[in-house]
Amino acid sequence: MTHAKPLMTPELIVGLGNPGSKYDRTRHNIGFALIDHLAQGWQISLSLERRFQGEYGEGLGSQGQRVRLLKPHTYMNDSGQSIRAAIDWFKLPLTSVLVIYDEMALPLGKLRLRLQGSAGGHNGMRSIIAHLGTSDIPRLRIGIGSPQASTDGKDGISFVLGHFTPQETPLLPSILNLGRDIVETALKQGIEQAMTLYNSQSVLVPHSQ
Repeated sequence: MTHAKPLMTPELIVGLGNPGSKYDRTRHNIGFALIDHLAQGWQISLSLERRFQGEYGEGLGSQGQRVRLLKPHTYMNDSGQSIRAAIDWFKLPLTSVLVIYDEMALPLGKLRLRLQGSAGGHNGMRSIIAHLGTSDIPRLRIGIGSPQASTDGKDGISFVLGHFTPQETPLLPSILNLGRDIVETALKQGIEQAMTLYNSQSVLVPHSQ
């Protein structure tokens, strides 16, 4: 008799970004934005937690599961420091962490859930892999487009630290809603099922006239 493999569901959901008002609503902070969106929908209050060097809150998700939300305030390049502290404090398995961050390799409106992988040039993910000692970390990448696709020819750093354009901004609520649907499905049915259901979906981006 074979036993069904236990569902891999998130217990600690981490959004990456940079603290401070100058980084608010930038492309690089889309991970922070989704954590705020989840916290609002689940009525979880976030507050500064010195142990984890970030904003933290816990409560019940949409299906009644206990969830923990974290926004590291260590700045993007040291994100792993905050996550390592939270994992050690709660004694969580690494596979119960879901990291949410921006991805230039994906077009705006595309979200991609994966169980593991390289940092792909993302400094926040590079720090997390270094601090946790593995690349087997579930992650939800949110497409922000690339500077090549933008009309102003910005380089990568100024692009990710810049704000969404007036044409892109109206899409953000739909992108955050899709992100919430993905996370809630991962909580209820497991990350692998959420990958199957959502990795082929995207928010429709209207073509410019």
